[in-house]
Amino acid sequence: MSALARMVQQVIEPQSVLEGAGVRLNRSIGTQRLDYLDPFLLFDDFTSKHRLDYEAGFPLHPHRGIETVTYVLEGEVQHKDTLGNAGSIGAGDVQWMTAGRGIMHEEMPQVRPEGITGFQLWVNLPARLKMTRPRYQDIRSDQIPEITQKDGARIRVIAGTVGAIKGPVTGIAADPTYLDVFIPPHTSFTLAVERGQTLFAYVFAGSARFRQADRSQRLISHPHLVILGDGDSVSVKTEFHSVRFLLVAGKPLGEPIARYGPFVMNTKKEIEETLLELRDGTFVTT
Repeated sequence: MSALARMVQQVIEPQSVLEGAGVRLNRSIGTQRLDYLDPFLLFDDFTSKHRLDYEAGFPLHPHRGIETVTYVLEGEVQHKDTLGNAGSIGAGDVQWMTAGRGIMHEEMPQVRPEGITGFQLWVNLPARLKMTRPRYQDIRSDQIPEITQKDGARIRVIAGTVGAIKGPVTGIAADPTYLDVFIPPHTSFTLAVERGQTLFAYVFAGSARFRQADRSQRLISHPHLVILGDGDSVSVKTEFHSVRFLLVAGKPLGEPIARYGPFVMNTKKEIEETLLELRDGTFVTT
């Protein structure tokens, strides 16, 4: 089978939304324009230098049937839950939380001079794992391998494999790739990826050209999310500016979705049962 480069299918401009107790963030997946990108349910950029945009945080709230991935580049997010877990995520750290059958937790960005820079991704769980036991993978910045290429491009490998380098996040049903990629100016960059997976790039700094089906190269500036069609590789070219983007891929589940706020199940009945458990106090069990 010959190599096939992935082409731009759609470019999404993030929408400004308020979540939690009043956190202003930019959402690219989980909107009217892009409700779902199987297996990805939501993608938020909560970056801000203004304390009023983020200090209210995300007080205690429930999740079921999904995984949440929080990646912080600047600042700090403190978290705790009703199962007794607590800690913080600082610059360069990642938390991959599998909510499974249910968890109540809070996430509170801390007010710092540098503000907060970070992202949250929601990944769907297959039906067979939706009621699994909750778990955390807290990955510190120094545990994340970084590849520096001869041309100056850098790749932080959070999940998945680049060449012989494997990311520290493991045991995830969607078999994900999650990379933080920096490419200097005047550089051509190509990365092999697995065919058959859903893949997107979120450009959050600078700009670069991504290949299109007509063989032209579309200039994408920050902040935009780029959905790429199927293929074996991703090609990006910078001009006068560098670019930094997240490259995220995962296996599509192809399962029915019943969605109600922080709960994602397969049927409406399962959602109704979840809401009943919340009302009668049986939602979270150890």
